[in-house]
Amino acid sequence: FRADTIEVPTKTKQIARIVPEQPLYASMPWSALVGGVLPFGSVCIELFFIMSALWLHQYFYMMGLLMVVLFILISTCSMVSIVMCYLQLCGEDHRWWWKSFWNCATAGVYLFAYSIWFLSSKLDLVGMLPIAVYLTYMSMISIAFGLLCGSVGFLSCLVFCQRIYGAVKVD
Repeated sequence: FRADTIEVPTKTKQIARIVPEQPLYASMPWSALVGGVLPFGSVCIELFFIMSALWLHQYFYMMGLLMVVLFILISTCSMVSIVMCYLQLCGEDHRWWWKSFWNCATAGVYLFAYSIWFLSSKLDLVGMLPIAVYLTYMSMISIAFGLLCGSVGFLSCLVFCQRIYGAVKVD
């Protein structure tokens, strides 16, 4: 059971090109912070109901809507990463692999910030141990959410780059 190797549609040179100076929005920390807002924003309303069900002992009965929101999250991550990758490739920056991951994975950082807001405004936890347990669980959930969004972003950029470079006619 071996996976096939990734087929590269064009030939590349061994020596990498020098990447020209990029605008501010295309540099790494800013593009990742901007790229994480939209995937988080697409699920933030549903996130309130999920966290209320987890931490405030309320019932969560909208499973069908949760599946729709998951599809919206996946499509948002895919579109954001493809647009950011396209802008990066237009600026002649060929190092899109990790940037495509981090552009959507920073939604996990926004989720953790939202969980801190939820802790301070909605929860009445007394003592350090319940707060430590809450922050530990929410950090694990935020990391898993960031890995989900980042992997969707990377895979969609991989398919996008294979398609656009596969369509190039090299004589």
